[in-house]
Amino acid sequence: MATIEILGVTHAYELTAPTSCPHALVFIHGWLNSRGYWQPVISRLSIDLQCLSYDMRGFGESQSQPETDFSQVQTSVSIAPSSSNVIGSSFDSFYTPAAYAQDLAILLQQLNITSAWLIGHSLGGTIALWAAAQMPDCVKGVICINAGGGIYLKEAFEQFRSAGQRFLQVRPRWLSQIPWIDLLFTRASVARPLERYWARQRVIDFVVADPEAALGTLLDSTTEEEINRLPQLVSQLKQPVYFLTGTQDKVMEPKYVRHLASFHRLFQYCGDNVIEIPDCGHLAMLEQPDAVANHIRSIVEC
Repeated sequence: MATIEILGVTHAYELTAPTSCPHALVFIHGWLNSRGYWQPVISRLSIDLQCLSYDMRGFGESQSQPETDFSQVQTSVSIAPSSSNVIGSSFDSFYTPAAYAQDLAILLQQLNITSAWLIGHSLGGTIALWAAAQMPDCVKGVICINAGGGIYLKEAFEQFRSAGQRFLQVRPRWLSQIPWIDLLFTRASVARPLERYWARQRVIDFVVADPEAALGTLLDSTTEEEINRLPQLVSQLKQPVYFLTGTQDKVMEPKYVRHLASFHRLFQYCGDNVIEIPDCGHLAMLEQPDAVANHIRSIVEC
C-alpha cells in the first residue's frame, strides 16, 4: 500500500506496473467499501493494463478530514469550464460526488496519469461520471458497474435516506468481534453467497468508515438535485460510457441502470452500452470477476 496527500487528506492507493497500453484503469469503490474489492478483477487485468485502486476519503485506509482548512487549500487541477457551467457542479460540500471527483482529478495529476478509463462501482460510478465531465481530456471512457438511477422518487428516497441514517447509527465498533457476524454479509445484496473472506472485509469496512463521511456521502448523493442532475450529466459526456449490471441486483435494479444509460449517445445510436451479467447481484466484481474483467478488456482498446 502507498499513500498520497490530496487536499490535506492522506489517501491509500495501489498502482500496478505500467504496460504497453497507453491507458490506465482507475477503479473507484462504492459506499462503505474500499479498494480491496477490486483485487479479483485487477489480478485478471494487470498483466495487460496498468490498474489504480484507491480508498476514497473517509473509507478504507484513507483519512477523512484535511489537516488544514479545506476551503483554504488551493489546487492547480483544471476543471472543464463547460462542464461546470452546463451541469452546475458544486464543491460547496465536502461529500458530494463532484467533490470526490475533484479528489480523483488531483490523484491522477499527482500520479502523472494522463489517459485513463474510469471504472466505478455503485456510488463510485456516479463519481466516475462526474470525473469524466471534469477531465474530458484525461478520461477516455467510463464503465459503471451496478450503477444507474436518475429517477427521483420522493417517498422512496426519503425512506432510503432515513433507513441509511438508522443503519449508520447502530454500527458499534465492536460489531466485527461478534462471532459469525460475517455470515450475514456473505448473502447481503448478492445473488450467491460470497466467500467468508470478503464477508469479513465487508464487516471491517462497515465498521471503520468515518461516520461523517459515511453519512455525508449518503445524504449528499441522494438529494433531489443530485439525482435529477445525473441524466443531464450523462447526456453531455463526449466519452464512451458503458454500464454493467447484475440481472439479480436488488439495490440498483437493471431497469434503473438502463434508464440512466439511455441518456448517453451510445444507447441512443445502438443501444448496446448496457451489459447484463447473469446470476449476479450488487457486487459484480466479487460475484463474477471473470465476466467483469472480460467485459472491461473488450471495451478498453489498446
